[in-house]
Amino acid sequence: MDRPLRLAALRQDPPFDLLIIGGGATGCGLAVDAASRGLKVALIDKNDLAEGTSSRSTKLVHGGVRYLEMAVKKFDGAQYHLVREALHERGIFLKIAPHLAHRLPLVTPLYKWSEVPYVFAGLLLYDLLAGRKGLGHSYLIGRKEALRRFPMLKGEGLKAGVVYYDGQFNDARMAVTLALTAEKHSAIVANHVEALALEKKDGTICGARVRDAISGEEFSIKARGVINAAGPFVDRIRQMDEPAAAPILKAAAGIHIVLGGRFVPPETGMLIPKTEDGRVLFVLPWQGHALIGTTDSPSEIVDHPQAKEEEIAYVLRHINQYFDMSVTRDDVTSVWCGLRPLIQTDDITNTAQLVREHLIEMSPSGLLSMAGGKWTSYRKMAEEGVDRAIEAYGLKSRCACRTEKFPLVGADELDRHGENLLIRRYGFDADVVHHLHHAYGDQAKKVAEISRTGLAARLHAGHPYIEAEVVYAARHEFAERASDVLTRRTALALVDTAAARSALPRVIALMAKELGWSAERCSEEWDASMLRLNVAI
Repeated sequence: MDRPLRLAALRQDPPFDLLIIGGGATGCGLAVDAASRGLKVALIDKNDLAEGTSSRSTKLVHGGVRYLEMAVKKFDGAQYHLVREALHERGIFLKIAPHLAHRLPLVTPLYKWSEVPYVFAGLLLYDLLAGRKGLGHSYLIGRKEALRRFPMLKGEGLKAGVVYYDGQFNDARMAVTLALTAEKHSAIVANHVEALALEKKDGTICGARVRDAISGEEFSIKARGVINAAGPFVDRIRQMDEPAAAPILKAAAGIHIVLGGRFVPPETGMLIPKTEDGRVLFVLPWQGHALIGTTDSPSEIVDHPQAKEEEIAYVLRHINQYFDMSVTRDDVTSVWCGLRPLIQTDDITNTAQLVREHLIEMSPSGLLSMAGGKWTSYRKMAEEGVDRAIEAYGLKSRCACRTEKFPLVGADELDRHGENLLIRRYGFDADVVHHLHHAYGDQAKKVAEISRTGLAARLHAGHPYIEAEVVYAARHEFAERASDVLTRRTALALVDTAAARSALPRVIALMAKELGWSAERCSEEWDASMLRLNVAI
């Protein structure tokens, strides 16, 4: 379905069962769950799908080793429950999206003998909580093996290491995949559509007044129930309903820096268990590069937050404490910042201590707000939200939640459409094949077919993303702006900002041809995309 048809469908009468505001992890998860139960669903986001927090995660599907430590130290049942649930959901995540998620071994280096039993015992408990959905047993390794697995490690003073397993995934493509899965179940998904106001009848919310950010046109969407899944901006939507509503969120800013692939082994990550102020840092292989993050600092809630140089320096300083090679600001190919929406707790000022649990709130006028949470638990959070919506709005569904078992778009015939097919039939280079297979799953053949129309060239010589992906994204994956493609349908801007700038003219030309852009629109896209790319440096 193309954009004009989607926008026309949003205006339809009778009303939708549910209008979901927010196209991140929570909103897209809600759309899949509700639509797969037979509910009539609309999903909108003022920007692109996962343009905010949900594309700026650490790319881990994890239970949260830090929260487990807090649970044990403070006998905190909430933290313990959060870890146990997340580990269960981690197993489901990897099962329903195997092309986007995989297990990843991580080495925790230990430089004091006293740390060895403490860390090892904690990770064994982590395995125990995962149960049958565990990804592998943690085990101790000696100094020599730690250096073999992670050659960049500083060897001086290194005593041992612990290897444990977590999941890794592509967050932006996961959001798009969820949106495509929701659409497959008849949901109407429209990005770049902003909620301006909530509409009420006799004091009860019955829809929203919205604006198409592309054309500027305003119209109303009618719905029996409205779910606020706006991530860090949940309070902004709540205050559309009740201007005096007290905030329920705090935001923590997390930055990530990206380095070249020489700074990390291709199939092993590293967990730095404690920095100078008690945070953890991850060094992960991702998209052929080294992804390092994250910080956890209180922040104002703003669109497109920018990384601060002192935060970048903080990450570099700690990496150099653990690396046997110098890492400087010049080695950084990209930097980006995301806001984590955390449930506000009045007696805690350090956002690193806040439990990333979620909250479901129903206002007197019928706005259902979903706040907090994290990617790993998106599916469970969505299940609870839809259950609550069905009860609150008196909706009739065909079945109970079934998202635990059915595969997402791209996973249905993954084994039949693997990497060998792409090499044999289309002749792509190995890195391109690997990328296409893991970004699109069994849909990669559709991208490959488009490449046969003269669009097999790379967007940039040093990266595996190809021109056919631009057309495919505009035609099938809701991409409406060049930055949608460069930052989220592909990850070029997130791994190499300079390369993304270099590819921008070609991306605009391809999208202009596919979507019928005018010269004026192309100029606007250039300015808007350069503004976005300048945030990610």
